[in-house]
Amino acid sequence: MTEFGFIETIRTLCADLPLGGFEGIGDDCAVLPLGNGESLVFTTDLLTEGVHFLRGATSPEELGGKALAVNLSDVAAMGARPVATLLSLSLPADATDDWAARFMQGYHALSARCGAALVGGDTTRSQTGITINVTAIGRAKDAHLKRRSAARPGDILLVTDPLGASGAGLRDILAGNFGTPLAALHRNPLPQVEEGLWLGMRPEVHAMMDLSDGLASDVRRIMEQSGVGTAIELTQIPVAEGSDLRTAACGGEDYKLLLTAAPEAAERLATDFRKRFGRTLYPIGRVEAGNGLRWLDRGTETQLDWQGFTHY
Repeated sequence: MTEFGFIETIRTLCADLPLGGFEGIGDDCAVLPLGNGESLVFTTDLLTEGVHFLRGATSPEELGGKALAVNLSDVAAMGARPVATLLSLSLPADATDDWAARFMQGYHALSARCGAALVGGDTTRSQTGITINVTAIGRAKDAHLKRRSAARPGDILLVTDPLGASGAGLRDILAGNFGTPLAALHRNPLPQVEEGLWLGMRPEVHAMMDLSDGLASDVRRIMEQSGVGTAIELTQIPVAEGSDLRTAACGGEDYKLLLTAAPEAAERLATDFRKRFGRTLYPIGRVEAGNGLRWLDRGTETQLDWQGFTHY
């Protein structure tokens, strides 16, 4: 069983259940139209000790911020503004009192920065290890929502920043080098909320999602939902300082935005993005008819069995 195979099994099993106004499974967030030209979006994510983080390598404040950040990144990828969150914690006896207070300081700091209220949740005791679950809620105009299913053949594929820093940081952490700048980047991701809102307002942007499992896996989510193929030029993938090309393509947890844009407007979009944010919007390839992912090296197709992170 693969992670996405399991998700597809769930989707099939639950297809007979009433949606209650929600759009179905398939995007970074579930969408609930409000009927006034706006929608609410909902996402949830789970972090488990030993799988998503090592307590000895991560401060409570950092973990509080990261647990929230990975959810706000999904909201940003829809072109929505985060408005509220719910937080559930399962804590062992050695992670209560001071540890829990420091965790909440980190959670609160990013909540305040992004304007998201904490409106509920749950706590329970754990026999072993910490488990964190966050649900984030966002709001957007219907016309600004970006879905994975909207890519079109001919679209330019772009990313909002260099990739691979988080993957290289994880490599440092697993080697016991907790104090490197890349390790700190891995522990402290920042959701691209303002970038997502701005890109959501741009009609030339068609599909969008955040990069959590790695470009090599995440681009396939857009391909599957849109029924398209893609060609990615390896020499155009922006590699973060201290990383390498394969980590940039496969490492995961960068939480940058991956998007497709109309080819006639992509250059203007990149120019406007630089004016607004002072950073480069990187074209890395093109959406194609069909259903395959092609890796190109200076225009020549090369066979690579590259995959991003998978839970199973």
